[in-house]
Amino acid sequence: MRRVLQVLKWTVVVLLVSLALLWIGDTLYARYRMGHKTATDPIDTIKVRPMYLIPRKDGRAELDFGDPETQMCVYALFPQLGYDPCWYVVRRSKKPIPIADLQPLFLK
Repeated sequence: MRRVLQVLKWTVVVLLVSLALLWIGDTLYARYRMGHKTATDPIDTIKVRPMYLIPRKDGRAELDFGDPETQMCVYALFPQLGYDPCWYVVRRSKKPIPIADLQPLFLK
């Protein structure tokens, strides 16, 4: 039992150190690319068109599309330089934003 706990402890330590080194490397690479202007600038703008999920009275939902917005992002694995990663912005933009059901307000 003691050996299993020791192996588990070392596994967690190695995993945390690896994750920290990956984040530090990602940060240094993004800052290097910011300081040396090349064709691969790490900061980009992406057009996002929000989708709103609106509940209807019959229990179904309706999708409504908002106006396109531009959002700044960074090409990195983790959030860097105050921006979300571009892969996360694109992924999040494909999910509909639920609008709260306003029916209880009308019953008052």
